[in-house]
Amino acid sequence: MTGVNPNPAVFLVMANGQIKTAEFPDCDELYCRFMFVHGQDWVVTSGLEEGISQFTHKSHDERQLFVWNFPLNVTYKSTNPYGWPQLVISCYGPDAFGREIVRGYGSVHIPITPGKHELDIPMYVPVSTSRFQKFTSWFMGRRPEFVDPKVVSQGEGRDVTRVRSQGHVKVCLNIVTRDMKKLGYDVTPSDVTSVPVGVNAGI
Repeated sequence: MTGVNPNPAVFLVMANGQIKTAEFPDCDELYCRFMFVHGQDWVVTSGLEEGISQFTHKSHDERQLFVWNFPLNVTYKSTNPYGWPQLVISCYGPDAFGREIVRGYGSVHIPITPGKHELDIPMYVPVSTSRFQKFTSWFMGRRPEFVDPKVVSQGEGRDVTRVRSQGHVKVCLNIVTRDMKKLGYDVTPSDVTSVPVGVNAGI
């Protein structure tokens, strides 16, 4: 067939979709930032690796959702699956004094299998290690947060970081892969169960 390479050197992974909604019971206004994090052998060929959404207010119905429907679109090429891309999301909003603070961090691997995927990402925030630090950070308006949000996609040092669960973000992704089977990577749906949502599985 014209235009098809019978012996490809790389495979492609295409992901497009939306950051749809979020649930944060203690917040009234939010926006989010996203970034895709990947290994050294992965190269972005099109799309955006990071971006920022609009502000949105909590809905007034019984669901009390924050609705973004913020578009995501990225295409990767790689030679091996090590460092499989992850989506990192950080949510921010004003506190009672109008100061912008982090409301939650979360991450999830891009699904391995082609098709449409609905992902529920648990969010969390770092917390102070003592009551004094907690009071000081509240009084000064400097809540604990990560210098680089990418840290949530890494396993190193996570075991010594104190965090508190806070909210969920729903993401919809449509995945298309190309030439993975030709390079010997035949992923079946049963393999996906080894990659928990929101956990760094070290793929």
